[in-house]
Amino acid sequence: MRSIFLILGFYVKPINKMKESMIITEEVLFKAAAEKVWDLLTNPAMTKQYMFGCELISDWEIGSPVLWKGKTEDGQEMIYVKGEVLEYEAGKKVVSTTFDPHAGMADIPDNYVQLSYEVESRGEGCLLKIVQGDFSKGENAQARFEESREGWRALVIPMMKELLGE
Repeated sequence: MRSIFLILGFYVKPINKMKESMIITEEVLFKAAAEKVWDLLTNPAMTKQYMFGCELISDWEIGSPVLWKGKTEDGQEMIYVKGEVLEYEAGKKVVSTTFDPHAGMADIPDNYVQLSYEVESRGEGCLLKIVQGDFSKGENAQARFEESREGWRALVIPMMKELLGE
């Protein structure tokens, strides 16, 4: 399950706290309709297929928990990443905080990063905008930023496209 930590930005390597802004922004064009992409982002059965076996669990009410839940190698359920819903517009946008409670970092606001998904129809397809950060405020900032950015580009986004047949 180390991979979900990499993608969501919580793999720990010793590094000094950075002062510059570290925000990941990815824009992905899909041939699929916005409704299908929204389902991919918010349906636990779908997230489990591209986020390393983790289901994204939430009722999407502002202030409610967001949990990335999966199973350990021995089959035990585990919360790999936690956070809370900050903003939600069904079918269009969700913003939440994210934090890995198993990364050895203090559970303090500076170690949480925001993750936002915004879906916009474009003809028969749509544009997904992913924004994650700011990593600069937390522990292991540079490593978390770089590993998360690479994870989105090399692993998660290609898996999302494959799941939608693109």
